Amino acid sequence: MLSAATRLFAEHGFERTSVQELVNAAGVTKGAMYHYFSSKDDLLFAIYQRVLSMQMRRLNGFAYADGPVEERLRGAAADVVHTTVENLDDTRIFFRSLHTLSADRQSAVRKERRKYHERFREMIEEGQREGVFRTDVPADIVITQYFGAVHHLSTWYHPEGELGGADIGAYFADLLIAGLRRGR
Repeated sequence: MLSAATRLFAEHGFERTSVQELVNAAGVTKGAMYHYFSSKDDLLFAIYQRVLSMQMRRLNGFAYADGPVEERLRGAAADVVHTTVENLDDTRIFFRSLHTLSADRQSAVRKERRKYHERFREMIEEGQREGVFRTDVPADIVITQYFGAVHHLSTWYHPEGELGGADIGAYFADLLIAGLRRGR
């Protein structure tokens, strides 16, 4: 059900996708859908929860791993781009349909996204404290700049293009780390 909804919401938009189209695409009855989701809004919220929890789990793996902060941050930076590209439909929905959720659910999604950004920022600040990363640019500015670019991947990336998600992730991560390194 989630896969069918993700595809349809990305292709047609949340508001232009009917419950009937959803159940037809998923090959289930309306009763089966309503057994798991009380509304189309619940289905959309589940898509948000799925992508946010997956990316947070992966980020925590980098944040709490052993090793130099530069390597962990580079890995996390490349990974968020790669997983964004691998889940491009989720990304399209994420930024296109957030306003359709109830105010409480919008707040919950923003809170989870903020947690992700904060965990990422903690690694930048760790590198700044250790003297690995420059300190003349606040970590919040770095986060805003980096995720501004990541969040817009769905507007220009095409899977048929020359570069895959891992390639683009490596480029983005290299640019981030180069911008953070202290002058030698």
